Amino acid sequence: MNVIFTCGGTGGHINPAIAVANSWREHHPDSKILFIGGKGNMEEQLVPKAGYDLTVMHAFGLERSLSFAAIKNNFWAIKSVIKGIHKCKKIIKEFNADIVVGTGGYASFPALIAAKKLGVPTCVHEANAMPGLTTRLVADWVDKVLVCFPESAKYYRHPEKVEVVGMPVRREFVFTEKAKAREELGLGDGPVVVSAFGSQGARAMNEVTAGLFKLEQDAGFPFHHIHAVGSYGRDWMPDFVKQQGVDLESAPAIDMKEYIYNMPTVMAAADVIVSRAGASSCSEIAASGTPCVLIPSPNVTDNHQEKNARALEAQGAAVVLQEKECTAKRLFDEITALLNDQERYKAMGKALYTMAVPDSAERLCAQMERLVKTKEKRNGPQRKK
Repeated sequence: MNVIFTCGGTGGHINPAIAVANSWREHHPDSKILFIGGKGNMEEQLVPKAGYDLTVMHAFGLERSLSFAAIKNNFWAIKSVIKGIHKCKKIIKEFNADIVVGTGGYASFPALIAAKKLGVPTCVHEANAMPGLTTRLVADWVDKVLVCFPESAKYYRHPEKVEVVGMPVRREFVFTEKAKAREELGLGDGPVVVSAFGSQGARAMNEVTAGLFKLEQDAGFPFHHIHAVGSYGRDWMPDFVKQQGVDLESAPAIDMKEYIYNMPTVMAAADVIVSRAGASSCSEIAASGTPCVLIPSPNVTDNHQEKNARALEAQGAAVVLQEKECTAKRLFDEITALLNDQERYKAMGKALYTMAVPDSAERLCAQMERLVKTKEKRNGPQRKK
C-alpha cells in the first residue's frame, strides 16, 4: 500500500506522523511512504532525517484579525490553499496513494481535501482535546477523526467518525534504556536536565533559561544541562547567555543547541525534563517516564497546553509552573527539589508510565488498514490511474 502523511509547522505535528510512519513500515515493509509538508518549516529537516521522502508547498496560516496585514495574509492563504489542492491532486495521483493521513499544520488541509475529491480514504489525527483549526476545517470531509481523549467527540458534528487512539510516539521513547542512552551521548552518572520549549523556541523561556545557566554556574554545576533554543533563539541566545556571565565554551556541563534531533535518546538519558505542555511533548514525556517541570505556553488557542499540564499534575506526574511565575530561581529550586526527593521522583515516574499509551501508533495504523480495506471491499482493489 502507498501512504501519504501530511503535516507540518511544528514538531508537535511532525513527530506523531513520523511515529505512525515508522509503525506502518514495520508492519508493511513493502509500502511506499511520502510526506507532504509546508515550505520553510521544520518538516524539511525532521522528515528526511527520519528516512522519508518529502514534497513541500507554500502554506499560510489564517489570521483572525481585521487589520490590513491580516486581510492580506488571508488572501494569500486562500490562494495558496486553492493552488495546494490542485498540486496535491497531482501528487496523490502520481504516487497512487491508497490513503492520506493528516496530523495537523496548514499543509494538511489541501492534501486531505484533494484526497477526498479523488475518492482516496482519509483520516486526521488531532492531538488536543479541543480540535485545532485544520481539524475543524476538514472534520466533515475526512473518513475518520482520530483523537487522544474520549471527551473530544463532543466537539465534532459527526461523533460517529471519531475514534480514540491516543497520541502516537516513536517506540524509542518507550524502549530506549537510560544506561545505553548515556553511553551514546558520552554522559556520566551525574544528574542530567533537558529543557526545550518547542521547535521554534520561546523568547521568554529562553531568557529564563539563560538566568538558570548562571545559577547552575554559581552552584558549581550540580547537573548536566542540555537545552534546545529553537530556531528563533539560535542567533541571539549565545550573546544573551554571555551577558548573564556564563561563558559556554568554558562550561562543559551546559550543552546548548538549536534543536534536539535525537530526543528519544536525550530524554531517556535525562533525570528531569523542562518543557512546554503540547500534547506531543506530554505524550513523549509520559512514554519515557521521565519526571518533568511543565511550563504551558500562554499563547495558544483555548489554553490547551495548561489543560494538558494540569491533567498530568492531577495524577502526580508533573510539576506545573505558569510562565509569569517561572523565574530562573523558581525553576532552579523546582529542578533541584525533584532531584533531591527520591520518593517523590520515583512516584512521578510511575504516574507518567500509567498515563502513557505506548501502542497509540499501532492503533492508528489499525484504523488506516480498516479504511483501506473498506474502500477495497466497496470498489474492488483496482489501482487508480
